[in-house]
Amino acid sequence: MSKAEALALREPFSTPQHQRDTAMLGMWVFIATEVLFFGGLFVAFAVYRMYYTQGFLEGSRGMTLVIGTINSAVLIASTFTMSLAIHAIQHNKQLRCYLLLLITALIGLVFLALKFTEYFIHYQEHKVPGIWFESHDPQAGPEQLFYIFYFAMTGLHAIHLSIGCGLVTTMAVRTALGRFNGNYHTAIDVTGLYWHFVDIIWGFLYAIFYIPGFR
Repeated sequence: MSKAEALALREPFSTPQHQRDTAMLGMWVFIATEVLFFGGLFVAFAVYRMYYTQGFLEGSRGMTLVIGTINSAVLIASTFTMSLAIHAIQHNKQLRCYLLLLITALIGLVFLALKFTEYFIHYQEHKVPGIWFESHDPQAGPEQLFYIFYFAMTGLHAIHLSIGCGLVTTMAVRTALGRFNGNYHTAIDVTGLYWHFVDIIWGFLYAIFYIPGFR
């Protein structure tokens, strides 16, 4: 067992592999609870959309499709760089892993910047429910309900992504300090799993909020 592995190993684990398997299982359990959480929101959205189809379509037409599409491409890029970072540390390439983790966190910040720019556009268009929502359309009520789901679900996603940026940055710093190598990189693996989950959630959000209003 290397010095780095010995320092990273904690009770009651007997080997680094045992510790890694337990950590990954814990992250999978956490992701399962997150799937249930987001799943409930997706089901609620689907039910209301079934009853208020036209109003939800009007809301979807108000989405900034260009920004949403760019953000989708941005997160796909971050998934790629995160995977490369994990591959790099597995092959004991700490510097490459460090740089790729920083790039991943930076891409995440780009996504957040674009997302809040989109929020500001909605604010200017008076589409913020409960604060400043104006519409003379007969479907104004259902449309406002659409925006409630939109801000709630994308806002929760933004919070999760912000946490992910913090975790990835922390992993980058720890990598620079020599805490990880080809034999021990459990924390990076777990962080990568969380990051991929957040990216996948955005794919579903893009599909339900942006695609229906495309014309």
